[in-house]
Amino acid sequence: MRLTEAVQRLRYNLVPDHLVGELLTKRWADNLVPFLFVGAVVAIFGTAIDGFFTPASLIDTLRQLGEFLVVVVGLTVVMLGGGIDLSVGSIYALAVFSAIWVIYVGEGPAWLAFAAAVATGAAFGALNGFLVGYLRLRAFLTTLVTLIIGRSLYDILIIAWGKAFQRSTVMNDNFDWIGTGAFHGVPVSVIAATLFAVLAHVALSRSRAGWHVAAVGGSRRAAYNAGIAVRRTVFLTYVFSGFACGVAGFLFAARLSGTGPGTGAGLELMAVTAAVVGGVALGGGRGSVAKGLMGAVVVLILVNGLIRLGFGTGYNQMVLGALLAVAVLLDIRWLRNRHKVLAEVYVSPVFHLMGETPPATPGSSSPYALDNRLSAAAPIALGEVEGPEDVILDRDDNLYAGTRHGEIVRWLAPDYSRQEVFAHIGGFPLGLALDRDGSIVTCVGAMGLYSIAPDRTVRALSTETRRSLTSVTDDARLRDPNDCDIGPDGRVWFTDSTTRYDAHDWALDSIESRPTGRLLVYDPKTGRTRTVLEGLRYANGVCLAHDAKSIFIAESWACRIHRYWLEGPKAGRLECVIRDMPGYPDNINRASDGRYWMAWLGMRTPSFDLALRYPAFRKRMTRRLPKDEWLFPNINTGGVVKFDETGAIADTLGDLTGESHPMVTSMREHKGWLYIGGILNNRIGRYRIPGADPDWTGWNSYWGGTR
Repeated sequence: MRLTEAVQRLRYNLVPDHLVGELLTKRWADNLVPFLFVGAVVAIFGTAIDGFFTPASLIDTLRQLGEFLVVVVGLTVVMLGGGIDLSVGSIYALAVFSAIWVIYVGEGPAWLAFAAAVATGAAFGALNGFLVGYLRLRAFLTTLVTLIIGRSLYDILIIAWGKAFQRSTVMNDNFDWIGTGAFHGVPVSVIAATLFAVLAHVALSRSRAGWHVAAVGGSRRAAYNAGIAVRRTVFLTYVFSGFACGVAGFLFAARLSGTGPGTGAGLELMAVTAAVVGGVALGGGRGSVAKGLMGAVVVLILVNGLIRLGFGTGYNQMVLGALLAVAVLLDIRWLRNRHKVLAEVYVSPVFHLMGETPPATPGSSSPYALDNRLSAAAPIALGEVEGPEDVILDRDDNLYAGTRHGEIVRWLAPDYSRQEVFAHIGGFPLGLALDRDGSIVTCVGAMGLYSIAPDRTVRALSTETRRSLTSVTDDARLRDPNDCDIGPDGRVWFTDSTTRYDAHDWALDSIESRPTGRLLVYDPKTGRTRTVLEGLRYANGVCLAHDAKSIFIAESWACRIHRYWLEGPKAGRLECVIRDMPGYPDNINRASDGRYWMAWLGMRTPSFDLALRYPAFRKRMTRRLPKDEWLFPNINTGGVVKFDETGAIADTLGDLTGESHPMVTSMREHKGWLYIGGILNNRIGRYRIPGADPDWTGWNSYWGGTR
């Protein structure tokens, strides 16, 4: 290896560039910016202000945070539904007034003050909801008008009743305890706000009503077409926001036992800033209570910190306005350009040096030399089947194959002229295997491992495995299950070709050439799936040896065949039995003479082999060129190879005409015939194998006691 190639290997194989793309795909990545904001403001003001972390200071801040958080949660629900509520400050002030009036003028109990506060808030929220939801007025202008009306009404009321509040001699211990009391050192208002936030989170993320709110915020037209009551949903979001303002107003009233002209002034700016800084989308459909909490912490610490540092109200408003502008800019730009950023950074190729290979040139002395024998294969279901990636035959000689329409189709013996849809699964059924009871087990791309019983009942066996503790990639989900085989103990061995891309993005996986494929095993006794091997470059075909003591695995993009030992002195050892083939291996199956058949889905080309040594070139290629101009593995020419347990090549078959089976992804030997499948083919091939055992079947090899 040359020095430049050694440097590229170190640069692209050891530096985890792909982690950036993986992190940006995570839903929690949106929380990263508000989380950094929280850390920054805590660090800055905690350093600049003496006593910032003292218990008394923290408890006072927590009491204010509890009240403010409840308002932000209510506004978050409105924004999640695609609206905006600028009247929260006025509603909050009116709710405070209602609670104070009940306690100090009406001399009522604390529970009645709470009911009055939330009723005031809910009623005002219902007014907003009616105007915006049912009359379909503009939310921004409507709530701006109700903000002015509500503030004016509050000013009138406070002037009329302010003296009565100040002169009142009423004492209410329960009301005072709610405002200043604590439970095991935790302020009551904080406990109340926490319960409120938890219930709101559960409702938004786990209930039908919460899903409806997100759906309406994402697209009102689509939500309407899906049968969601859009107007009612919008109405209820404003009612909830008003209710939240009522709860927060009651907590504020209990804490201060009074109110004044400035109550709630500027709260709408603080609440909107908190929600947007937390990551709640202005356009709706994206947000959470957790994001609102982080935004509330940022804004409250920022405002209180500036005040304690001696800055006046004007500075607070200016800083909040600037913070809101930055948050809006980030929200709009990121929301519109996230897919562009991902397209720039997600594909992260590695350096891969392919070894020298014997030629597959027809007429050469190479054991891989292709010939034209597959061109003589008779077609089955010509033009009637699309994408039979794998084929299999049962003990009654019936033929099965999956299609790109998500169906398992059965052709009836002996002439296979009659066909029927055996089962509809969905997805794209790929590798097939027959279980002892006659069930068909299949790997379904992007879905998982499924079983179809003889009575055609479809059952999901596995859709995930245990997630790796150190993996940023979500490798619990089965993204590209490809081929499977069943052991005598009933365990299903199958491959998951890649943990980074779905089945339809196989070209991107080949261009990246990152070893993310794996071998898994499903145990029907426990119903669990575990990962056995990792680090394979597009793990593909899998086949149990004739004695079932080892298993052969195809590593497509590395052009290798591995043997993994299940029993004996080599148990747990992985051996490479064939390396540096001129073709990309796919499915592997048993042959009647004790050897194994292997499909070549395509052939290596010098241009792509060279490109694998230049990761930066491949990255630029995916960013700057349309997909139909990319370099990726040639899958238009392939063949069938027979090999023994040591990896020695016994035979190679091809179709040089390119008319019948230029591309092969699977083959099955059955009673002297070779049945051929191809994921891009419109037929199943049937080729007579000279000298093959006319009585040998795969079924008997696995379940007939001939092993």
